[in-house]
Amino acid sequence: MPNGQTADDAPAPRTPRILIVEDDFFVALEIEISLTEAGFQVVGTANTAEKAERLAADTRPDLIIMDIRLLSERDGIDAAHAIFASLGIRSVFATAHDDPDTQERAAGARPLGWIVKPYRMVALVSLVREAVRELGT
Repeated sequence: MPNGQTADDAPAPRTPRILIVEDDFFVALEIEISLTEAGFQVVGTANTAEKAERLAADTRPDLIIMDIRLLSERDGIDAAHAIFASLGIRSVFATAHDDPDTQERAAGARPLGWIVKPYRMVALVSLVREAVRELGT
């Protein structure tokens, strides 16, 4: 260790920060509880594209869990594109919509993965861990 530092002096690793974008309150709550229990920091939840963009700009998460169908005219793909273009933040899509056309439409946001509803929370947490590892966070 430099300058006589010991391993005990090393800074603790930073907890990955996650934003949840989901239109179903109960699903969002279940995701938040699962991610928190797995050691992630949930920085907020949004149920519209507009709120997702505001929260992403305000909180600067490392990763976004993004549903496609939201409670706004714009969907999660629109939000993921806008957030990636302005902030460089990538998403994992957690959605019932995984057809090739939908995945192609989302490709420009450089998603780090897809998980199809209905899914088990353990599978989502595993996907988030993989995405965070890929980001180097």
